Amino acid sequence: MAKTKTVYFCTECGYESSGWLGKCPGCQNWNTFVEEKIKSESKSSGGNSFGFQGVHVQTKAKTLKDITSESSERETTGIGELDRVLGGGIVKGSLILAAGDPGIGKSTMMLMLSGNIAKNRNVLYVSGEESSQQIKMRAERLNVDAEKLYIYSETLISNIESEIERIKPDYIVIDSVQTVYDDEIASAPGSVSQVREITSRLMRIAKGMNVPVFIIGHVTKDGGIAGPRVLEHMVDTVLYFEGERHQAYRILRCVKNRFGSTNEIGVFEMREEGLIEVINPSAAMLEGRPEDVAGTAVVCTLEGTRPMLLEVQALVSNSTLANPRRMATGIDYNRISLLVAVLEKRAGYKMCDCDAYVNVIGGMRIYEPAADAAVAAAIMSSYRNVVFPQDTVVFGEIGLTGEVRSVSQAEKRVREAFRMGFKKCVVPKGNAEAIKKALSEENLKNIRFISSVNEII
Repeated sequence: MAKTKTVYFCTECGYESSGWLGKCPGCQNWNTFVEEKIKSESKSSGGNSFGFQGVHVQTKAKTLKDITSESSERETTGIGELDRVLGGGIVKGSLILAAGDPGIGKSTMMLMLSGNIAKNRNVLYVSGEESSQQIKMRAERLNVDAEKLYIYSETLISNIESEIERIKPDYIVIDSVQTVYDDEIASAPGSVSQVREITSRLMRIAKGMNVPVFIIGHVTKDGGIAGPRVLEHMVDTVLYFEGERHQAYRILRCVKNRFGSTNEIGVFEMREEGLIEVINPSAAMLEGRPEDVAGTAVVCTLEGTRPMLLEVQALVSNSTLANPRRMATGIDYNRISLLVAVLEKRAGYKMCDCDAYVNVIGGMRIYEPAADAAVAAAIMSSYRNVVFPQDTVVFGEIGLTGEVRSVSQAEKRVREAFRMGFKKCVVPKGNAEAIKKALSEENLKNIRFISSVNEII
């Protein structure tokens, strides 16, 4: 009988210690060690019917020219926005982790993906959270009907491996990795040792059988992926769903991708029939925009290669508090505080006795500093109760001295604004040379170049 022993794991980096430590020597984080009881012998140490798990074969080093590269051909998922985020499609043998808040659409996306692929390939959908009947009900609601889609409700990894060997699927979906467990490990499902072992075995299946494996991961209350941080290091791609569960729009963002860029995003709308692709996010985000109202401005942000128009709203009102409130939704709070301080110091706006609220419409979130000029325009418009021109797009980064600095790919942003029917653009003066080379003389007449925050309004 195998002996059990107690070890301590760091939940951030997976560092293992025989005793509890206040500070992790690996990642230098405090109070991250948890206690786990494991057995000294495990199934994973003896190999299995796949022939590649737990078996070490000695190889020899080769020169770079002697190594034959694998085919870079990708297979489409049937969902254009997902293909964009993955870098053009699915790479064979890849291990892909999809994470997000509860109810945001992870299982819905994976079931729709499985239905598309199962029209031509065998797909095994393993669920440890729902019964086969529940998945059938959701599949009917999503109009998923594929003869080659196998549903398997199981949580024991050895049974899952046996079913994989029997079916020999072309694609595998695991929902979720925190519910699957190995009975040779004494800890509970979802613990550090369980997640690490299960992910390792799924990775060996993906690489050994050259089969793409999608795994769904839960998140903690802080928004991070539950389990050890080593989980994100082991997989090839990490997809993250963003957005409020009560909002219609969902953003699929890639935070790690060994086979493509991590700058692309996919935009979806949650409806009764499932996640629907938003082909033109700019039009969707600007739908229902108020007219002739102070405190609103439009910015063109850039996510990877995709320019996208977003509406930024601000409300500035007199405060009765000793410390005026600053609130931000969809943009960094500290960035709002910085811009308010710049407007007060450099532009003469008395904001010390005013509350300031900033919101990005549609549940979107802006990360790049190119939105500074639009946020400042919305704040100044609300402060002075002056309507910012409805047919104008503004973007640019604002420095602490009040200057408006250039941004990347300004010409692409301007083209998107004109394509969506906007007549004018307010852009940084530093981008003038690149824009003049890319645009015609007629369009240049509708562009205003600014160098300081005072020139915005």
